[in-house]
Amino acid sequence: MAPLSSPVHPATSLVSDPHSYAGQGSQRVRHLRLHLAVDFVQRTLAGTATWLLAEPTATATAGQPRETSLVLDTRDLLLESVSLGEAADGPAAAYTLGEVDAVLGQALRMQLPAGTAAVTIRYRTAPSAAALQWLEPAQTAGEFPFLFTQSQAILARTWLPCQDSPGIRFTYDATIEILGPERGQLLALMSAENPQHTAADGRYQFRMGQPIPAYLMALAVGRLDFAPLSERTGIYAEPATLARATYEFADLEQMVAAAEQLYGAYKWGRHDLLVLPPSFPFGGMENPRLTFVTPTILSGDRSLTSLVAHELAHSWSGNLVTNATWNDFWLNEGFTVYFERRIMAHLYGSTYADMLQVLGEADLHHTIGELGATSPATHLQLHLAGRDPDDGLNDIAYEKGCLLLLTLEQLVGRPRLDTFIKEYFARFSFQSMDTTTFIDYLQRELLDSEPGLTERLDLGAWVDGPGLPANAPVARSARFEAVDAVLAQFNSRTPAAALVPTTAEWSSHEWVHFLQGLSPTLPAAELAALDAAFHFTASGNAELLAAWFPLALRAGYAPADAALTQFLLHVGRRKFLVPLYRALLATPNGRARAQEIYRQARPNYHSVATSTLDALLA
Repeated sequence: MAPLSSPVHPATSLVSDPHSYAGQGSQRVRHLRLHLAVDFVQRTLAGTATWLLAEPTATATAGQPRETSLVLDTRDLLLESVSLGEAADGPAAAYTLGEVDAVLGQALRMQLPAGTAAVTIRYRTAPSAAALQWLEPAQTAGEFPFLFTQSQAILARTWLPCQDSPGIRFTYDATIEILGPERGQLLALMSAENPQHTAADGRYQFRMGQPIPAYLMALAVGRLDFAPLSERTGIYAEPATLARATYEFADLEQMVAAAEQLYGAYKWGRHDLLVLPPSFPFGGMENPRLTFVTPTILSGDRSLTSLVAHELAHSWSGNLVTNATWNDFWLNEGFTVYFERRIMAHLYGSTYADMLQVLGEADLHHTIGELGATSPATHLQLHLAGRDPDDGLNDIAYEKGCLLLLTLEQLVGRPRLDTFIKEYFARFSFQSMDTTTFIDYLQRELLDSEPGLTERLDLGAWVDGPGLPANAPVARSARFEAVDAVLAQFNSRTPAAALVPTTAEWSSHEWVHFLQGLSPTLPAAELAALDAAFHFTASGNAELLAAWFPLALRAGYAPADAALTQFLLHVGRRKFLVPLYRALLATPNGRARAQEIYRQARPNYHSVATSTLDALLA
């Protein structure tokens, strides 16, 4: 194994991935040279992608030509030319485009003659490319347009012809040119080594020296400033947002240091955050060196930064050791949730992490209830062939995966589990991992060390069984028990105003627990008393609002209506949108209201959100 400080490409064999066409060819890519122009008027990226091959095709011998095949994933790309070599004007390559699949797009198949070491594709994206969100100035915090990508799970192929499988890694360098009169005021950033200041000519160079899978390719362009937090951490944000973000994420360096103490050195150089406009569909995205985060975690009290710890943890679980296919997604997220809560416990104490665990388990039980307790969709190892891999991006991978690790912790002790995880990350750095290989490794390195441990864990019930196994631990939180006591007071008719002093030091998590513990049938008059005491409707905290609005909708509490509409018009985070639209649909005349709000809000949502909401609100 090569030294971990010098990452190398893993073996060049192609993985069997039901969500990529790459395995239909014999060649694997190893390095990308990307040159793209960003056109905000046309809403396109246009330029060239040059792929260097992992194994250049062999030279013909004894008059016997040797050809190999390279297959890339594409979706809705306009291909202008495909050339042999590293120049767009090189000899034309023979290629075909496969039939269009609604989920997978089209296979770009190339037959490569002997001696081929690279291919160059000249192309442009469609204005509707699913990975790209083009925002008008009115959709941002300033007076400039904005572009960001969201490549996970298989959307990289909508802005880059690539081998779009998490089991295939490559390094890259890129040149990004911003077109138009505003180019000197816009900053371009990627999941790579990044600039910290705008370039007057709107031209930026990037380099990513560690191999990454295509879903971690990221690009953002906007009016952005940078503020350092430490020698290796900092914040990018729109100028109007930067001060709030810098305050909110002041503990970022401490988080990185805590993570390193747990599971080894951070191997990506810098760890910066980019705060995106509110339309970003997720809480965060763990793009190497540049995590994308939603502004909905800017609560003003640093109480929602567990999301930042989660994305940081991905620098080990996911980015360093990656699920081989989306059927193995739990290997990313289960480890990451467990790791996130260990970081939070290190920084803020076990009672804080306990709250996160209780909330996570509540989300898991809700998801299992929706999917069905016996549904194969509740297995950790999924079988997503023929389906959109986004179907598997839910709390099963995150929270059931975390509970498996917590069960292991109870069985073997935290020190032994920490040693196992640290060695796992070290041994498989910059490689992919599938469920079967992981189970074999776990069995050999940990379970076989103690008689009866395998039976007590019952790994098959976790990985290939529905719902939660009988040995799943159940979390409890002393801080939530104190919240429950306040709920009991309120339910025994204690006036809401009398509870204000008791709740003065509550975190966002305690407030969410309080709201979720209220009776769903509270009448509007009682909600009004709560609102007068605690000002929920006027809160700037997105987590609180997302818990408050369903109560208000069920009770017909009209003073919250305008705030709900504004929230849905401006926030694009799918975690909030889906349950709020569902709550709207459950009210009298709710469908008409939901559809009218959605008609106005849809242009502000990313395709990741609209793909779900279009079906819900049809």
